[in-house]
Amino acid sequence: MTRTVSNKPMQRPSLSIVALTVANLVPLFGVIFLSWDSAAIVLLYWIENLIIGFFNILRMILVKVESSARQIQKLFLIPFFCVHFGGFCAVHGFFLLTFFKIGSAEEALAPAGAWMGPLIFLQLLYSVVMQLWNSRPPGLEWPALGLFVSHGISFVRNFINGQEYLSLKVNEIMMRPYKRIILMHVAIIAGGVFIMKLGSPVGLLCVLIFLKIGMDIWLHTKSHRAAKSG
Repeated sequence: MTRTVSNKPMQRPSLSIVALTVANLVPLFGVIFLSWDSAAIVLLYWIENLIIGFFNILRMILVKVESSARQIQKLFLIPFFCVHFGGFCAVHGFFLLTFFKIGSAEEALAPAGAWMGPLIFLQLLYSVVMQLWNSRPPGLEWPALGLFVSHGISFVRNFINGQEYLSLKVNEIMMRPYKRIILMHVAIIAGGVFIMKLGSPVGLLCVLIFLKIGMDIWLHTKSHRAAKSG
């Protein structure tokens, strides 16, 4: 019985996956050398939600629409996403303030001058962001910058150069971050709470980071494969 050996070269990981992996490895430095605990790791991944929301707004702005009806839908969905996703992140951030004790929940809920109507959700988000950012552990801005660059590379490589802006629909783009957050952060927060209860041992924090990397790569590959086949 003879075996057939495939001469097909092994496919190399894309630049966006490499950048995503490298950016996600940076928190290991904070865990090992800066004594970061589970609260710092969960805070970093919450900041990543804001980065994802920012690039998602850019996608919604730049996606090509063919009809006036689609243009009207686009003009409605962009501010709707800002308010709705902003409120979602604000509630998520408030959980960090209260459960992980990062910053002051009382000050976040008492901003000066209430904004009108649904904009109050954006005001709450701004207040929560300021509380969490001002209470961040030292050095957290560098992995946050790394994640911003990583998502920027993915945005340019897949959405612009890969011409996803021609095939995706604005309502599909709007829903992408929610699918990611629901799956990703249920696991991350649950893991962070469990690890915090155990005193945030370094080994388990490293496991949490590698879990996040694996889920990131899987979700990234799945979403962009769907965009190409759509």
